Amino acid sequence: MAVEEIGRLRTIAIVGQGGTGKTQAADAMLFTAGAAPRLGRPDDGSAAMDFEPEETKHHISISSAFNHLNWKKTEVIFADTPGYTAFLPETLTTLRAVDGVVMLISPGADTKVESEKIWAATEDLKLPRIAFVSRLDRERTSFDAAMKDLEKVLGARAVALTIPIGEELGFKGVVDVLAMKALTYADTSGKFKEEELSGELKTQAEAARTALFEAVAETDDALLEKYLEQGTLDDAEVRAALHAAVVERKITPVFCGSGAKNIGIAPLLDAVTTYLPAPNERPPVDCQNPTTGEAVSRPADPAAPFAALVFKTIIDPFAGKLSIFRIISGRAQTDAAVYNSTRETKERFGQLLRLEGKKQSPIATAIAGEIVAVAKLKDTTTGDTLCDEKAPVLVMPPLTRPNGVISFAIRPKTKGDEEKSSAALQKLIEEDLALEMHRDPQTHDIILSGTGQMHIEITVEKLRRKFNVDVELQAPKVPYKETIKGRAEAQGKYKRQSGGRGQYGDCWLKIEPMPRGKGFEFVDNIVGGVIPRNFIPSVEKGVRNTLPDGFLAGYPMVDVRVTVFDGSYHDVDSSDMAFQIAASMGFKACLEKARPIILEPIVAIEVACPDECMGDVIGDLNSRRGKVLGMDSKGNGQVIKAQVPMSEVLKYAPDLRSITSGRGSFEQHFSHYEEAPAPVADKIIKETHAAREAAGAKSGGHAHAHA
Repeated sequence: MAVEEIGRLRTIAIVGQGGTGKTQAADAMLFTAGAAPRLGRPDDGSAAMDFEPEETKHHISISSAFNHLNWKKTEVIFADTPGYTAFLPETLTTLRAVDGVVMLISPGADTKVESEKIWAATEDLKLPRIAFVSRLDRERTSFDAAMKDLEKVLGARAVALTIPIGEELGFKGVVDVLAMKALTYADTSGKFKEEELSGELKTQAEAARTALFEAVAETDDALLEKYLEQGTLDDAEVRAALHAAVVERKITPVFCGSGAKNIGIAPLLDAVTTYLPAPNERPPVDCQNPTTGEAVSRPADPAAPFAALVFKTIIDPFAGKLSIFRIISGRAQTDAAVYNSTRETKERFGQLLRLEGKKQSPIATAIAGEIVAVAKLKDTTTGDTLCDEKAPVLVMPPLTRPNGVISFAIRPKTKGDEEKSSAALQKLIEEDLALEMHRDPQTHDIILSGTGQMHIEITVEKLRRKFNVDVELQAPKVPYKETIKGRAEAQGKYKRQSGGRGQYGDCWLKIEPMPRGKGFEFVDNIVGGVIPRNFIPSVEKGVRNTLPDGFLAGYPMVDVRVTVFDGSYHDVDSSDMAFQIAASMGFKACLEKARPIILEPIVAIEVACPDECMGDVIGDLNSRRGKVLGMDSKGNGQVIKAQVPMSEVLKYAPDLRSITSGRGSFEQHFSHYEEAPAPVADKIIKETHAAREAAGAKSGGHAHAHA
């Protein structure tokens, strides 16, 4: 159906930490609203909202999936989002495209850091929220504990609008606190029987109703006055005031139920359509004029000029690229010409598509507030703004790529698949903002970074399934370098006589260290033509060609100045090649005497952690040879700044997770090179020689060490 009236539209995300039953709840919503023929289940692979093979295999949501349903003449477009840390960037991006959230709270598990992060993101984006305490049919679940978590851990002003009837395996329905009715469910059809309340249940419901009226009255002076005078409010007033309080984020109404048993889903759908805002009840979106940089805002008005944010891309090896966007203002039409203001290019829409789990259905037009997709845009990627060329805007702030916390070197299993794997990875990076790839200029490894080991492993599974590329993961090689600490002089002389013309080159070289980061400098100090002009570049080339091989362990030699100051030549036998070889010999002879050392890369790292973990985190950084430079307090935690050798933090992510019970995070970037301590250098040299010997044995003993 085309949504004609913007007030009859709700665009929401279902969010919460992993394991709270979001996908099951989403499937129950579809089934209850008659948008799906049966109740799908994530655990047997029949869920409408988890359809990627990797999701079915691991039983978790990996990326946001979208669908829509119609409930009491309101069109609800919703996203089912991931809840595990490794896939949270996807959730945080999806939140940019919705007007409200249903936060699932698990009544049996602790509220984890993922819930805190998602809640904080809804705060930043000022998104109205309702909460749903799910999975009450499971063992060891408690609605009251979940309410406490909402208030204590997340800081919500939580007010129950439904409370459970029975618990664990005896959970059979919910009480509608406002209507004061018991809704009991006999099966998973979603149909319930309304009954009057009595006994203990009635007492609980009355207490919940009083708490609800008090919370609502506190949000509005006129209502408070009326409530204090009359001791009650009428239902219509409460609903209207509750809607306003949710839109202003003063109250989080709480509902409860079970997706698997399809209990409490109809009241949840009522709440979505009654309390969460329509797109035009949300503040206008901040934009920028792409030419002048001036701030402009765009209201969710179908009559305004068209603007949309592409917040997700799906690459299908067969169907090509699908761009998913939220319409910020105006309307989108099939076959319309649009302008990509981010890339300054023109695009043309093909068929507009409404997303229905893994399927899409064609639509002719869509209005502000809707999430739709279009295939095969040529230049558009995630984060781009599409708009009307006559009224161009850029949606602000731009989407950002999160910093990767773990990196692996990627090797194709089949020789010659480098190009193919690079191209396939590039496509997955377009799909997933949290992936990043680069080639290390020194080690030549393809380095893939992501949010966690599971993130990278699932990316490898996708490579195999979607693009038929098999790769293996290895710890990235640390790009060590070598330099010298002393000065030295030596002669390099190459003389060969073999029938006919001989080879002769002779040069004296002096080497000395240069400041860190200065690279290589060649100085020509030849006087009196002892080496002819035309052979000086040959000497330089001979030295330059020897630099990458290092001396101690085969790492590139940096920060040295080499001066050629003497030598001799032969009228007939001297040649370019002879002087190159002589220079290389002389350079190696100098290195031996100039106290060569190994340099290791140091990264600057910022670790955010709760106050109580600070001591453990600092102790751990010290044990990794880190230097702690300082601390800042941020929120109710600390940010520790340090410098640590790269080799010590290659696998930092899982270690930090266990030290902080998953509540720590970090960012790092390359800082500088420093001399490696002697024991570390000895170990590096030993490992290099062992690797060379192993490689030599493999290739039949032909390999030779440089050093």
